[in-house]
Amino acid sequence: MPGPSHRPTSKGFAFMGLSVVTTTLPSAEDAQRMASGAVQARLAACVQVDAITSHYAWEGRLEEVAEWRLVLKTVPDAVQPLVEWLRSQHPYELPQILLRGEQAQRDYGQWVAQNVQLPAAAAASSKVVS
Repeated sequence: MPGPSHRPTSKGFAFMGLSVVTTTLPSAEDAQRMASGAVQARLAACVQVDAITSHYAWEGRLEEVAEWRLVLKTVPDAVQPLVEWLRSQHPYELPQILLRGEQAQRDYGQWVAQNVQLPAAAAASSKVVS
């Protein structure tokens, strides 16, 4: 077993900020369609799909249902267009859409940034005018 001198550290590693957006869907087909669509639209660089069971109250009833969770990795400037796209494609009346900021190793973060392309309108509005 390696001693303390063999433990990996963050010294020498550079990190950059990424955004992770999560939503749930009612079927594997919906999850596949939306995961592929987000990557094809270049709003997310990578989407992971997990089968889950959700427990919640809806319209006065307790529910236990199979769902599919999408975890979408993107850049902060692409969050708004990604969320707008998710809402426009989502089959749920009230979709769960969650956002969190993460720190990724720079090489992975750069890969994400290279694989996300802002729509023209979003790119124009994110530029700072001096």
